[in-house]
Parts: sequence; C-alpha cells; structure tokens
Amino acid sequence: MDQLAILGGKPVSDKKIPLAKPVFSQKDADDVAKVLRSGYVRMGPYTKEFEEKFAERVGAKYAYAVSNGTAALHVVYLSTLKPGDEVIAPAFTFIATVSTVFFSNAKPVFADIDPETYLIDPEDVKEKINSQTKAIAPVHLFGNAADMDALAEIAEDHKLLLINDCAQAHGTEYGGRDLGSWRHLNCYSFYPTKTMTTGEGGIVTTNDPELYRLGTLIRNHGDDGRYHHVMLGLNYRMTDIMAVIGLNQLENLDGYLRKRRYIGEKLRRGIEKIDCVSPQKITPKTNPSYSYFSATLDLEKLKCTRDEFLKALQAENIDCGVHYPTPLTRQPAILDLMKPDRCPVSEDVANRIFSLPMHPYLSDDDLDAILTGVKKVTTHYHK
Repeated sequence: MDQLAILGGKPVSDKKIPLAKPVFSQKDADDVAKVLRSGYVRMGPYTKEFEEKFAERVGAKYAYAVSNGTAALHVVYLSTLKPGDEVIAPAFTFIATVSTVFFSNAKPVFADIDPETYLIDPEDVKEKINSQTKAIAPVHLFGNAADMDALAEIAEDHKLLLINDCAQAHGTEYGGRDLGSWRHLNCYSFYPTKTMTTGEGGIVTTNDPELYRLGTLIRNHGDDGRYHHVMLGLNYRMTDIMAVIGLNQLENLDGYLRKRRYIGEKLRRGIEKIDCVSPQKITPKTNPSYSYFSATLDLEKLKCTRDEFLKALQAENIDCGVHYPTPLTRQPAILDLMKPDRCPVSEDVANRIFSLPMHPYLSDDDLDAILTGVKKVTTHYHK
C-alpha cells in the first residue's frame, strides 16, 4: 500500500470529497423568488400544501411544520408532558432529543444502545420504566430504524407515548411502513445535512387529532384566531420560503433515497471487507435512508487514536467526522442538571465511531476513493 498522504504520499483522491452536501435546483431558486415577489413570506399557503403533501407521503393523517427540528421536539413535548414526567431516550444521540425535555419541565432518563445498530436497546428501556414514565423517544439514528416492534409493544403494555425522533430518517421504512406513519408523534428536521432540507425547518406527523390541534396551537402563540390566544405558545412557525423548497425536495425525495441507498450499500459492502472497521448494522425489517454513513473502529487492533485515523483519512482528501463524540450521559450541560446512570455501550461507541461522506453527489469514483482511503489508512495503522 502506498505511503499515507499525511506522511508525504499521494492522496487517493485528487479532490476533496465532502462529508455532506445539500441538493438544490434552479427550480428551488425560482420558486423562492416567486414567494419573495408575492410579499407573503411567513407561514401561509405553501406551508399548508407542504404539510398536506408530507403527511400523504409518509402515510400520516396530520402534519404541522415548524421552524426547525428542535422546535418539532419541543412542541411535541410541550403538548404531551407535565412537570415531573419522564421520557426514556437513548444516551447516544444529538442533545436536542433531551434538551427539549428539560425545557418542557420534564426529565429525560437515558437508556443504553445496541453496540452494532447504535440504536436504543428495548431491554434497557424496560429497566428504566417507572410510575413517572410518560414516553419513549427512540432516535432513528443515521436513517436506521430502531426496533419498533419491541418498542411499540413496551409502549402499549405500559400505556406510554411513542415519540419518534426521525430527524435523520426521512423515507426510512420499518416493516414496509414509513416511520412517519406511526400513531403518536414523529419529529423531523430539515437541516442542510439531512436527506431533504429546507435550510432549517422541521415537521411533526401524527394520527391523533388532539395532538395535532395542540401542536398547531403551541407553534403559533396558542392562537386559534387573529390575536385570540387559548393557551400559551411560542413562535415556531415555518415560512413559505422554506416550505416552497420543501415541496421541491419532497417531490425529489424518492430519487435522493435511491441514490443514498445505492451509495450506502456500496460503502457497506466495501467496509465489511476491511479489517478493524465495522459499519452500522441495519436493523432487521428496516429499509434505511442513510442520512449519514457511520462505522466504528476496532482501536485495539490499531496503533493510532481515532483522531489520528481521521486526520490521516482527511489528508487523503476524504472528509470525515464524528457523530457523536460524547454520549449525553457525559455532556457537561446535562451533568449540571442531573446525575444520569452510566450507559457503557454508548460511551464505548462514542469513543470509536466516525462518519464517511454521504450525499447524492457522490460518484462511483468517489466511492472507490473513499474505500481505498479507509483501507490505506487501516493497513498503515494495523498492529
């Protein structure tokens, strides 16, 4: 194998292969200009159309759009939780899954994850349920679905809400069913790195008319008419500028998913042949959306740290990152508020995980370069 680029060798790629890249079209620009010229840029007819079409796309009865994915979670928690309620969430995820629980005067309880899927462990969820438990909030991390059969059974047995964090799971299916069709509440983000984006933005889907009513009130100052506030709420509205982009992205979603699934499977097959690296295991019954492509390093077999590995890979012009380097049970902001139980699997995965490029612009040559780069670096550092 050639010398590492970080040591003076030639990089495997002549150009930088970015970790993520949002997809926009000329139609997006034209439609945004049309909204701007109309003068009606706040939440309006395009937002309503986007909500209706998104609900139809995922198979839900209702959807309400909000300003971002964190707002989606916050509105959902505000519409379902009371002070002192507990929400069981995975220890390995982005902080918004639980920061919004705190902001709803409730308490997160952390469950550990499966070491291969990186998703919430239903058996550990069972251990964390008590009389204060109100909901389970599985995160479908990197577009991989959690074990919804087991979680739905637990929720039904204990009369708990199932609040799906689908921020990274646009188009993900479990058992042939889109995650957005689940009965209670499903929260999405449209951040630029997601499978579909509106720049920022988010949406909530539900099949419950009362939860839909409460959500639409909370996102709009509790206003059920012009300056008539029936409850306290916030300004978490989506704009029509964002919604018109969302409509175009939704129309192209199937194409984005086909490309991501092709890329994800090619990377998976290649990574599985490389010693010291293990890709995220896809949950049975899941058709993933590959919002990200993540894997873990077997650091005991490598004479380098994860950071050294990533620096070497970046020198090969393969961009990479870490989602996420610190489990929530070790985040300073959370430790200031509570003393969570340890989640050792989450801590271990956080120490070894890394992400490779994943977006529709990747070519077959890019994918070959990515796999060559990973093999080149692991071969060099293999003990």
